[in-house]
Amino acid sequence: MNILISSAGRRVSLVRAFQKELKKIYPEAKVYASDADPTLSGACQIADGYFKVPFVTHADYFDVLISECKKRDIGLLIPTIDTELLPLAQNRLLLEKNGIVPVVASSDFVGKCRDKRQIHKFFEAHNVEVAKEYSKDKYRLPLFIKPIDGSRSVDTYLIKEEKDLTDYHFQNDKLMFLEYLDHDQYNEFTCDLYYGKDHELKCVVPRKRIEVRDGEVYKALTVKNLLVDYIKKNMATVNGAVGCLTAQFFVHNTENNVRAIEINPRFGGGYPLSYLAGANYPKWIIEEFTQGKQIDQDFDCWEKDLLMIRYDDEILVHGYKG
Repeated sequence: MNILISSAGRRVSLVRAFQKELKKIYPEAKVYASDADPTLSGACQIADGYFKVPFVTHADYFDVLISECKKRDIGLLIPTIDTELLPLAQNRLLLEKNGIVPVVASSDFVGKCRDKRQIHKFFEAHNVEVAKEYSKDKYRLPLFIKPIDGSRSVDTYLIKEEKDLTDYHFQNDKLMFLEYLDHDQYNEFTCDLYYGKDHELKCVVPRKRIEVRDGEVYKALTVKNLLVDYIKKNMATVNGAVGCLTAQFFVHNTENNVRAIEINPRFGGGYPLSYLAGANYPKWIIEEFTQGKQIDQDFDCWEKDLLMIRYDDEILVHGYKG
């Protein structure tokens, strides 16, 4: 049972985690990586092998993906970027017909996650409070602006004064005017959640975001706080959810006040901290999807107060021809 990490890019730590866990169970199995430009991808270079695919929006994407997976006996696909989630979910039957199981949530749930207004409705249905959305003719400063379908902090704005608002903000229907959650009053957490094939929550690891670069966390701390019980209570079952989900929350410094922001139904860039703390989602995925093992709840499997400080490293490719 070989595994593919798709759109691998810089996910070196994620590839290594799957390599480590896969070889414990299937010593001869391999972890492959794919990317639109694999020779310049660090994760592709350290994988057991790699191949090039067109962008997911290209008409030939699935033909190429399936063909390359069949050549390598790849039976399990782990997505890593937002834009590939919905196409993979919508083409689940096509992939499974060709012996490839995508570890991705249902197309209905992915669609909700990709639309910030829809995910707000999802949270509210689960009794989880969200940041208030203002109408564009009645709002309160300061406010935070972000697109309904954005990712990696692209096209986001903190507006403190009226003069900072432009016609672009008002005329772009994709931009949401939201209540600003002041970092002096709230701590920001990214939570790595694991949902089994039964759509039941198995684990929660809150990571306090200390420093973020280009939308990805570079310094973070595992914290066992009220979010664990809060998410267990309100999101114990989520229809369509499966595998690793990354959910963002703000927690007030002094009040029992939690606000949910968004969910990305995939491994987040900061997941390696949760893995190193003991939340072994790659192992669970392998056991669940290749052995049919039912995963038990384990909310205490990880180390609290573990600090991650990232740094840049080098990967050398000898004989590179471009």
